[in-house]
Parts: sequence; C-alpha cells; structure tokens
Amino acid sequence: MNKDKTMKKVNIQLFASQNITMHSKDALSAKLAECFVTIRGNRYKFMQAINLEAKFEKNKTEIPILGKTGKGNKSSGWAGTGSATFHFNTSIFRELMEIYKDTGEDVYFETQISNEDPTSSAGRQTIILFDCNIDGGVLAKFDADGEYLEEDMDFTFEDFKMPEKFKLLMGMV
Repeated sequence: MNKDKTMKKVNIQLFASQNITMHSKDALSAKLAECFVTIRGNRYKFMQAINLEAKFEKNKTEIPILGKTGKGNKSSGWAGTGSATFHFNTSIFRELMEIYKDTGEDVYFETQISNEDPTSSAGRQTIILFDCNIDGGVLAKFDADGEYLEEDMDFTFEDFKMPEKFKLLMGMV
C-alpha cells in the first residue's frame, strides 16, 4: 500500500464496549426556531407561531406474496400534512379564506422552518414546505375568562426541501 494512503485499523470491540451516549447539551431547545411564511411574494416572519409540526406520511399498499402467510408492504406515494398553533393577532390567513370565499382562488404559500440551538453540536436544520394550503381557520374569537387568544390551523403541503441538515453528533458514527 502507498505510504500516502494508509488505512487505520479500528478496534471495533473497543467502541462496542464503550457506552457512548448523547450529551444533554445536544438536545435542541424547543423555543429556538424561526418560521417564515411567503404568500404571493411577500415574506412574513411568522413570530406569532407557538408551535408547528409538519409530517411526511407514506401511503402503503399491502402486497400478497405467494409462499408467505403475511403480506408485504410497498410504498405507493406520500402526503404532507401539518398543524400549527399561533397567537390570535394576525389576519394573514383570514385574508386567504376571504379571497377563497370571494373569488374561488385558493392561495398556496411556502413555509420555512429552521431549528438551531447555539449550545448544541447538531447545528442548524431548515425545512421549506412548498405549496402549503390551509384547511380552514378561525374567523373571530374571544374568551372573557382567558389570558390570551390563540388559534389552531391544519394545513397540507405538496413538496419539501431540506437545504440545511443537522450534523451527526459525536458517537453516532
């Protein structure tokens, strides 16, 4: 072997005998995130958001297999769904509902979510959801016994990209 291309021997048993665990500092703070919504070319910092969750759900088809008593599963598509809770202090999404009511135009938008905790070694992850569409929403609200107003919104999305990915933590590989 060439001197420039030397391979290090790794003692796999050494790593197997060590109990490598995640450092608590690498758990991301749930509060340190950014969320932007782009509607018709206007980008809004969605600081009213309290929480948001976007899910990728695969559609699976059961496949009968000769010689097996059970069935297999084959992915046959996917669906993007999400939900958010935010402070009841913006009319942006109510405007989309009004546009749909008045004109029949269903306005789609993009949502960008970034998670980054400066204490964590994981770094930053950004997900961009494309062709988001709200399922509906709250038009008006009050609560004489409440402390503040919030609203929930469900939505769908048709595509996503991940331009920034978390780093692998020490001990993962």
